Amino acid sequence: MYALMDRALSFIVETGSLSVTDAKGKTHVYGNGRGDPVAIRLTKASTPIKLASDPDRYFGEAYMNGEMVIERGTIRDLIGLLFANLENRTAPAAMRFTNWLRVCVKYLNQYNPAQRSKANVAHHYDLNGVLYDLFLDRDRQYSCAYFERDDASLEEAQLAKKRHLAAKLNIKPGMKVLDIGSGWGGLGLYLAEVCGARVTGVTLSEEQHKLSNERARQRGVADRVHFKLLDYRSIDERFDRIVSVGMFEHVGVIHYKQFFNKMQELLKPDGIAVLHSINRSDGPGATSKWIRKYIFPGGYIPALSEVLPRIERSGLYVTDVEILRLHYARTLQEWGARFAAARERAKALYDERFCRMWEFYLAASEMAFRHQGMNNFQIQMVKNQHVLPMTRGYIQAEEERLRSIDCKQPRLKSVPAE
Repeated sequence: MYALMDRALSFIVETGSLSVTDAKGKTHVYGNGRGDPVAIRLTKASTPIKLASDPDRYFGEAYMNGEMVIERGTIRDLIGLLFANLENRTAPAAMRFTNWLRVCVKYLNQYNPAQRSKANVAHHYDLNGVLYDLFLDRDRQYSCAYFERDDASLEEAQLAKKRHLAAKLNIKPGMKVLDIGSGWGGLGLYLAEVCGARVTGVTLSEEQHKLSNERARQRGVADRVHFKLLDYRSIDERFDRIVSVGMFEHVGVIHYKQFFNKMQELLKPDGIAVLHSINRSDGPGATSKWIRKYIFPGGYIPALSEVLPRIERSGLYVTDVEILRLHYARTLQEWGARFAAARERAKALYDERFCRMWEFYLAASEMAFRHQGMNNFQIQMVKNQHVLPMTRGYIQAEEERLRSIDCKQPRLKSVPAE
């Protein structure tokens, strides 16, 4: 039963040091022996067949279920070794075939009408809020941070992310801003407190909705920041600025036309919108079966080639595109380290299997950004191409102005309502 897995690992692992002990106790060694060694043990005779036939699904499940035990190194080390070897190589035929099958049915998996979208969001974002406190920064920013310096902390990088987005929005005091997918409210609070905006945030998560409004009340800005439990498709007012961070991955390709047409409808004639999303740099693909089942049902990471045509057809001008390389790999590395440090608390909230699932999710995501071409894009859009300065210098100037405000006021460092 081990022959197929042996063939696959012999093909994949050229560099590094990996040893696999099968269910019969026989150890198989792969790689050139360089680097820190990783050793795993398989506890069931059937596991190698499953791993070789569909690693996209069964790799994560084998780790979750204890069929694959890490005896030297960590799950992050194992995934990193495999993904680094695959970074500039063609995957084995079996992996390519299962990916092709996922691509064939991806549109069915991304059908996300309002009720299904709400259920998908609840699956992930309505988990016990204490879980997110274990690994996120104190503002509960659950999206790619922006590391302006190599030695920046996660808190500094998440603040820089909000500042960077605000600068691209070029907000003036009193402007109406819509935050689509407002999460726990950190960005909306920043735009109100630092930029002087009047913010409406919308989310489908009941837990996020309750907490974000409580935070606004605690901070004394509830008159200027309103978070609603609402699908963006139900909004019927117009805004000076629209921002969406980390929500677009839940929309689905078949709904992109609807998303950008709605954005065009909601944006005032002289308005500016900024979309921040994960991006797959190698073109259209399909969501991992494991990720879809356990982490983000209905989710899909787009390629720019799937997004830009829909923006063009909506009547919006694309005025700026920025690719954030490796920023999310660093963010996920920070999250993974914090989760590892608080693992026992997470286990008390859920159980060992959940902890293994979350470890695999964070590690696999980090290595996808580090070795498999995942990154983030920020796309700025307008209805009137004359509303922005002709060069990008205004972004840096506005960042410096905002920095002079947000770095001097500790109260702006949001904390979850407790």
